[in-house]
Amino acid sequence: MSARAAISTTVHADADRRAIVIGGGLTGMLAAQALAGEAHVTVIERDTLPDAPEPRKGLPQAHHAHLLWSGGADAIETLLPGTAEALAARGARRIPLTTGMVGLSPQGWFRRWDESHYVIGCTRDLLDAVVRDLTRKHAGDRITVLQRTEVLGLEGDASAVTGVRIRREGGEEETLSAGLVIDASGRASRTPQWLGVLGVRAPACRVVDSGLVYASRVYRAPEKTHHMAWPIINIQAVNRGEGPGQSGVILPVEDGRWLVTLSGTKGGQPTGDNDDFLPFARRLRHPVVGELIENLTPLTDTRISRTTVNSRRRYEKTAMPQGFVVLGDAVAAYNPAYGHGMSVAALSALTLRDTVRRYGWAGPGVSRRAQKGVAAHVNTAWAFAAGSDVFYPGATENGPTLGERVAARFVDRLIYTATGSGRVARGVTDVMTLQAGPHTLARPGTLVAAIRGPLKPQLSQPPLTAEERQALAAT
Repeated sequence: MSARAAISTTVHADADRRAIVIGGGLTGMLAAQALAGEAHVTVIERDTLPDAPEPRKGLPQAHHAHLLWSGGADAIETLLPGTAEALAARGARRIPLTTGMVGLSPQGWFRRWDESHYVIGCTRDLLDAVVRDLTRKHAGDRITVLQRTEVLGLEGDASAVTGVRIRREGGEEETLSAGLVIDASGRASRTPQWLGVLGVRAPACRVVDSGLVYASRVYRAPEKTHHMAWPIINIQAVNRGEGPGQSGVILPVEDGRWLVTLSGTKGGQPTGDNDDFLPFARRLRHPVVGELIENLTPLTDTRISRTTVNSRRRYEKTAMPQGFVVLGDAVAAYNPAYGHGMSVAALSALTLRDTVRRYGWAGPGVSRRAQKGVAAHVNTAWAFAAGSDVFYPGATENGPTLGERVAARFVDRLIYTATGSGRVARGVTDVMTLQAGPHTLARPGTLVAAIRGPLKPQLSQPPLTAEERQALAAT
């Protein structure tokens, strides 16, 4: 008997109204919720999903700082009403921008302008747990999660995907049929190989690898900051200077803690040694991160991550089979310093929902329309992450393209202007938070402002308020 003949097959009479989502992480759960109003959704997850905000095996990067920009947070709220309230009830911080950020850009300190957008400060484990809980609450029995189950490949051919082959925990193999299959399996996605088996040419892929390494520790925040609107502290790297790029961020999270993440590119990477953490923070372009944590109690050891490569697969330009869409890190993964991965995933899931609603579950080309819609969100995040990292030595084989060099000069000028222009700072924040596309920065008013330059003189020190300095002095 052949191996294929040994596989039992599950066929559903209403297979066309069923969807399969590969991956039970944040992207997968949001995709499942996006489709639950149209069909029954089966989520296939190879690991065990925790019942509480706890680390899981398939998400080692969860130990590091994650930013959920307002564009992504609003998308999640649209898909799962009540998310913001549930996060706040469990200690997540809603941090106004740019009021609540003390940031040193490559062109100087940002001023803390009036609120225009926001970011959610919490651990990745908490965000994932809240999304899982609300997905169960909203979708009920319209979503089934198969844990400890591996996807072996796609069913169908080059024209259409009709399901997946799976292996359950006990070794049993079977085929699940579906009218729509979503790959939300993350950086480790096997879609290029699976498509090859179906006779589909693998998509073009670009990789930008700066050699970035992350090191993170959690600290007990100063007591007087627990009930304050404490800002994010962000020392950004310089990607076109001499030597490696190094950065550091303090993110206020739930339970009166600060999540501190340091990073460095080739030649300037942090280590996993606890004794090296504070000295590295002090050596950044400005020592404020080291100064703020110097007298605090660390609650964890240093955790390292090297999963930071920017990679993008051009599925929207590939002759993809019908009934198959790729989302999240399986499409494009970014340097986490820019914090766009979760927001792009949320916006992509919302695009998936809206596309299916507009063109119909079985509408012609609905999956291809969804894939092209996802690419619009990816474009913005890719421009920030890869468009910056490509300038580090050795990040790519041939270095930055002419287009990337021109775009970088324009962005440099915008950021410089934003250090002293509230109007330009808001425009940049619109795009950074994924609430507007990069094209908005080319508006005539913004271009004129960029030519004029900053209206206020540059700051020489981090713009902490008197109240914030007083709270730190009490530690």
